[in-house]
Amino acid sequence: MVVLGASGATGRHVVSTALERGHRAVALVRRPGVFEPHDRLTEATWPDVTDTSTLTRVLPGADVVISALGGAAGGPTTVCADGIRSAVTAMGTAGVTRLIAVSAHGVLETHDRSLYSRAVWAGVAGRMRDKEAMEPLITGSGLNWTIVRPPKLSDHHAVGKYTAGTDLPIRLWSSIGRSDLAAFLIDEAETPRYAHAYPRITR
Repeated sequence: MVVLGASGATGRHVVSTALERGHRAVALVRRPGVFEPHDRLTEATWPDVTDTSTLTRVLPGADVVISALGGAAGGPTTVCADGIRSAVTAMGTAGVTRLIAVSAHGVLETHDRSLYSRAVWAGVAGRMRDKEAMEPLITGSGLNWTIVRPPKLSDHHAVGKYTAGTDLPIRLWSSIGRSDLAAFLIDEAETPRYAHAYPRITR
């Protein structure tokens, strides 16, 4: 599998979980040396998310791409949209069809008047706009996609379980640990349950 945004807080958990379960992983990182050497891990430096050629080079042979891309907390960002645009192009060239992407609850049709949605847009509107721009690139790609919409992410130690579903209620206090989110992403890569769907996940 290929992990985009592997050097980020969520991406690191995705890579480590994949390796723990015996998978081979290609980690796209902004700078080299993020991970300890591992015989089933390849690091690929990808400092510019508009660079399609690097993705095209590392994708052949992959069975799935998992995107854990995320922009800076404050101000406008286009990291997710730009990165997914590059990934969709490269995946078409390489013949890789399965894409699992982390988005966020509160975008598009879930951008409503709920307390959760109002709070998250007040706090990180730039990130939410980036996710809103990203999602149509995925759904219009022709790929076999899953868009995961978690609520607030935390750095809690793994609980070892989660609740997921396409109609899961998300409350103001809802959250999921990054390690448990990573477990869900690998679970979905191993046994697809949400093809062309938008699962939500909470602890």
